Amino acid sequence: MLRVRCLRGGSRGAEAAHLIGAMLGRAVTGWVQRAFQSTSIAAAAQPRHAAEDVTEPEQQECPVCSYNEWDTLEEVIVGRAENAHVPAFTVEVKANTYEKYWPFYQKYGGQSFPADHLKKAVAEIEEMCNILRHEGVNVRRPEPIDWSLEYKTPDFTSSGMYAAMPRDILLVVGNEIIEAPMAWRARFFEYRAYRPLIKEYFRNGAKWTTAPKPTMADELYDQDYPIRTVEDRHMLAAEGKFVTTEHEPCFDAADFIRAGRDLFVQRSQVTNYMGIEWMRRHLAPDYKVHIISFKDPNPMHIDATFNIIGPGLVLSNPDRPCRQIDMFHKAGWTVVKPPTPLIPDDHPLWMSSKWLSMNVLMLGEKRVMVDANESTIQKMFENLGIKTIKVNIRHANSLGGGFHCWTTDVRRRGTLESYFH
Repeated sequence: MLRVRCLRGGSRGAEAAHLIGAMLGRAVTGWVQRAFQSTSIAAAAQPRHAAEDVTEPEQQECPVCSYNEWDTLEEVIVGRAENAHVPAFTVEVKANTYEKYWPFYQKYGGQSFPADHLKKAVAEIEEMCNILRHEGVNVRRPEPIDWSLEYKTPDFTSSGMYAAMPRDILLVVGNEIIEAPMAWRARFFEYRAYRPLIKEYFRNGAKWTTAPKPTMADELYDQDYPIRTVEDRHMLAAEGKFVTTEHEPCFDAADFIRAGRDLFVQRSQVTNYMGIEWMRRHLAPDYKVHIISFKDPNPMHIDATFNIIGPGLVLSNPDRPCRQIDMFHKAGWTVVKPPTPLIPDDHPLWMSSKWLSMNVLMLGEKRVMVDANESTIQKMFENLGIKTIKVNIRHANSLGGGFHCWTTDVRRRGTLESYFH
């Protein structure tokens, strides 16, 4: 007996199953007729048992499943600071960093981050992993890679950067891991650190999609992007001008944030409209992708600007107001403005702003991993009835991310629902 099981795919899946069934039916009918007689004779010769114990193999639960940012966290990938290198001071790096740090990139580009600082960052992330395990979360890590090695493609030459921020490269939507194409040349081969993990998840039932890899040729970047001051950044962002062009699709996964059947994304310095459109088509019709924008002179990654922390509950950066915030109010969402960060001005933040304070990781709807130094945002969460798990990653922050950036949630205990109407 030929059994065709259609697990998903709607009407198109049904049509495919019907076609395959018809084709296979014609091919095997003759074989079945020829084999039936000899098979029956052989079966008759076998001793009969009182009952036959025939069962189908049990379907294994997929190890990857996450629909939003707040369901109970069961498994997470945490990045590595080991061997992290400063990217070369190219046009796309310049457009994404603050001018006060440009001399740092000009001096250290292609070299390791300061050794003492890096050592402290590694220790902080190890402690963060220990705390996650204590909270009942299974922690996975990318492979250590030598990021100092230079590589060359037909279009550019670069060395690597790090595998510190899995949120930038991996997006989990349901049981699918989507590998983002990225937009910095220094991150072209970052996926290599995660491939052993992704292959393991794939072998155990997860879907695995790699978005089209950009060539990162010169045409992807506005080589004359006119940045001189913060005012320049504001003006260009308001005009919708970015260092990345529409030459080919590119996006960082961290420019997307999930709320069940709805994902929200910004056009940024590393995510272009072609990349957003690729994601929209890829996820349709099960998911809807909404483009939102902010008054932000340097848009890159949405989760320190607009961080969804619960069903109908979002942290919205008061320094970077969302231009479409009314649609969230109309949908009945609660919009919370987090307090001003407390991180001192003299602490180096080479790749981010102080607003990493709101870049939190929800361990569940009522538990959050938050900066141990940020007492005001801790109080805000407590007022919301959310328990704070306090962790210090101040030196790790300098590499460009908070708790949300340093992680990709692989599995959360929840189901696919709609939260935005």
